[in-house]
Amino acid sequence: MPEQRQQQQEEPESGFSFRSIIQGLAIFFFIQFAMKQVMGNNDGPNAGTTPGKATQIPAYVDRPARSEIENYNAIPNAIAPIWPANSSLDISIYVSASTRMPPLSTVPQDSLIMEEKAFNMGNWSENREVDTTFKVPKEVQLNGTLWAHFYVALSGHQLDPAAKDYSPESAVHFLRPLNQYLPKKKVAKRKNLLANPDETPEVEEDNTPKYSIASYYHPNFTVSVIPDFGVANYQQMHPAVRQNVHLESTGARDITGQNTWYYPVVYLNTFWQLKTHMTELNSTVETLPLRIVLNNLSNWKFNIMASMDEVAKQNARNAANGNPVPGGGDGNEFEMIKEVLLDTNVYLLGTTAIVSVLHMIFETLAFKNDISHWRKKKDNVGTSVRTIIANIFMQAVIFLYLIDNNENTSWMVLASQGFGILLEAWKVTKMVDVRLRPPPQNSFWSFLPYMVSFEDKHKLSETEKKTQEYDEIAFKYLYIIAIPLLVAYAIYSLVYETHKSWYSFIIETLVGSVYTYGFLMMVPSLYINYRLKSVAHMPGRALMYKFLNTFIDDLFAFTVKMPWLYRIGTLRDDIIFFVWVYQSYKYKVDYKRVNEFGQGGESDDEVEEEVLSDTVKATKSTGASQVAGASTRKRK
Repeated sequence: MPEQRQQQQEEPESGFSFRSIIQGLAIFFFIQFAMKQVMGNNDGPNAGTTPGKATQIPAYVDRPARSEIENYNAIPNAIAPIWPANSSLDISIYVSASTRMPPLSTVPQDSLIMEEKAFNMGNWSENREVDTTFKVPKEVQLNGTLWAHFYVALSGHQLDPAAKDYSPESAVHFLRPLNQYLPKKKVAKRKNLLANPDETPEVEEDNTPKYSIASYYHPNFTVSVIPDFGVANYQQMHPAVRQNVHLESTGARDITGQNTWYYPVVYLNTFWQLKTHMTELNSTVETLPLRIVLNNLSNWKFNIMASMDEVAKQNARNAANGNPVPGGGDGNEFEMIKEVLLDTNVYLLGTTAIVSVLHMIFETLAFKNDISHWRKKKDNVGTSVRTIIANIFMQAVIFLYLIDNNENTSWMVLASQGFGILLEAWKVTKMVDVRLRPPPQNSFWSFLPYMVSFEDKHKLSETEKKTQEYDEIAFKYLYIIAIPLLVAYAIYSLVYETHKSWYSFIIETLVGSVYTYGFLMMVPSLYINYRLKSVAHMPGRALMYKFLNTFIDDLFAFTVKMPWLYRIGTLRDDIIFFVWVYQSYKYKVDYKRVNEFGQGGESDDEVEEEVLSDTVKATKSTGASQVAGASTRKRK
């Protein structure tokens, strides 16, 4: 038990990312869709009837005899409540490892976990709580199911189906599982790569597949009665809702043979249960605590909770069976959303939602303006080619890290990262020509048949040559600073940390350096700005949107749980931002005028339109002059 809790607490924290925003929006639209699909079938007392034909289902006591029904339908259309909505109920719950229960008079008393009398169905202020403990059956310790047997009856009526005075008109018995079978992700084998294998045991799990199913138990349950479920269409009901509906047990129908009655809907609510709060059931677990809250729940809340909870659990089961949900992931994304909703202050949650939308907007605008800037760029002035190539390398490292350490990373995240690499590669092609050339003779790379060569697209101007010179100087000092830091971090990680393999060690070391020292990649651009005494060549709008996102990341760094490397990564960008702001102030640019590098002012399309317009006007003027001259000659 303590070891399990400790293992759960040591799970890596997840940072806030663009994936979280996309998934949050997807869940929001899914809720809207689910509400329309589910709630649309329960709009009123005749929801299960044919449009335009209101069918009145009589009270259960007025049901006809079976012999009077001609068109008997085994699967009913409309269903109506068997008891009045303001009934008083007696509810008892027993725990057992079996689906069959003996007469209640023979059941051990310690298996009775709840016994409530005269619960007012429909009284929204009715709220009861039960705190208890119970012994775990041996079968449950061996991966069996822990069943909760519900006995519900009108107050004062017999609960025990084995009793002589028991009547299905006034009582019902059904069961629900208290434990859940959830995917248990295998912990990868990790070891200290420098340690002697005979002296240091590997930190590993047993030889299980990538996903295995384990039995989990949560100590808190809410038992909710749905008093306003009303008349519903049974055949069109959502499966997650239908499994909580128990039809009248004798198979009675109304005179049409198409409609029947149902017992009060009692929902074992597990919607807010988190896996991080659950206990894995095994042979060491002998007793378990239990806290039950008994209340009434609105029908619309029940429909949403039941539908979404079942979808999330089904996604987790599919992932465990090797059938991941569309878009990747292991079905636990909704678990993360629930953790945020439960653990975050409501005002902070509202602020987070607003800035999340702003973050997405700024990200889109930065992306648009970055492409626009590079599409119109016609020279290499003030641009560090080495920085762009370094960005390609760093994004590729992050891409490999996502693949190596998170097999269930959403394909949207991988696609976004891959597109970022392609974008940086496209920037390189805008500045230089990338060619495959034979390596120079007697060089270090002479053993290769071909090597990548970067060639200038045109003869460089004086300013472009200075840019290359400044870029080379900046990277020279950058190497002096970054390489010792990288080596120091690699040695520390190799000596004190564990890794899956040498490949994982290399990737994790590189990605750690990218997160920690990635801000150094902006230093060459700042140095070039300083030497050229200008920031006109920089994509000003794109940078501004990116820096606005940096401040949003700063907010998340202090409000959302995330790795420390990610926190450092958000704060490091602030340094670059303030240096860039100072340079923008010192080297002011009038973006309404064309600068010394031929950038700014009107766009190329606008210039082309003006040139074309002037040409047309000149042509018309010339034509008019020629016509006037010809007319004069004729008169002469």
